[in-house]
Amino acid sequence: MSTDKSVHADDSGRAIAPPGKRQGLIKPLRTLLDTSGLIAIFLLLFVALAVAIPDFLTSRNMVGLLLSVTIIGTIATTMMMVLALGEVDLSVASIVAFAGVSAAVITSASGSVLIGALGGAGAGALVGIFNGVVVARFGINSLIATLAAMEFVRGLAYITSGGDAVMITVPGFFDLGSASFLGLTLPVWTMIICFVIFGFVLNLTAFGRNVLATGGNPEAAALAGVNVRRLKIIVFGLQGLVAGIAGVLLASRMGLGDPNTSMGLELAVISACVLGGVALSGGVASITGVLVGVLIMGCVQNAMGLLNVPTFYQYLVRGAILLLAVMFDRWKQQKRQRA
Repeated sequence: MSTDKSVHADDSGRAIAPPGKRQGLIKPLRTLLDTSGLIAIFLLLFVALAVAIPDFLTSRNMVGLLLSVTIIGTIATTMMMVLALGEVDLSVASIVAFAGVSAAVITSASGSVLIGALGGAGAGALVGIFNGVVVARFGINSLIATLAAMEFVRGLAYITSGGDAVMITVPGFFDLGSASFLGLTLPVWTMIICFVIFGFVLNLTAFGRNVLATGGNPEAAALAGVNVRRLKIIVFGLQGLVAGIAGVLLASRMGLGDPNTSMGLELAVISACVLGGVALSGGVASITGVLVGVLIMGCVQNAMGLLNVPTFYQYLVRGAILLLAVMFDRWKQQKRQRA
């Protein structure tokens, strides 16, 4: 008897039998073809911005653009998994702030950068596991559960910091945000590594197939032998861990732990994922699409900065992008249902 309990989902999110080896090998190519339209949109946008804005294509601006999307991009790799489960996590921005404050406090108290960084990342992971337990074990809707977590974790950040930013007294901590390799800083490399790891997990492992199948049809996944509760706890735990790492790196770049940081980050991350083709109803996700969605969001934000667009209008643009992304997701769902 086979011991492989992985199940699979088709493009509409229905659970199907495990495909053969050949089908598994061509899945990344099939996913790339499915997102080719989004890639074309990104390329057209990039060319248009390069032509219209003189400073857009400079090497300095390209490096700055990559650095500006590191937090959104890093967290989007695990938000993709959460959304693919048919869940959502609104607490990531608060986790970033709490992890940054925790890292700053622990580093200053212990004098160790390693202990501080691990403490900040661990704080994020604990919040993520807590979210997963509340959602999976108690059956609480993830929207409500993580909305509550967003509030109390932000409160924990304020309590831990004493209501003010925490200055970091260990100079070595700043190297986490400024250390570079091949011209790219550690936050950029962290984002790249997360895309590689979670792209591999989603497309080429039983865990990723189980995530997609559970999001498409949790009852069928459970009948196929998938421990749905444990799967959700692990995914939410990974979400918290990655958000915690992003919070530590942000604190290093800022030189302090700020409980007020990253307000509204969760909406930007969800927008990038949905824009990249991740279905809000679950069961459908593409790491390539998420990468392109993050880059589109970054290019638009970068262009508005170069053009000195007032902050008030930038809010309008970001809101419009989120609305269009959700409408596009709805259109794709209706198209899959008619197929």
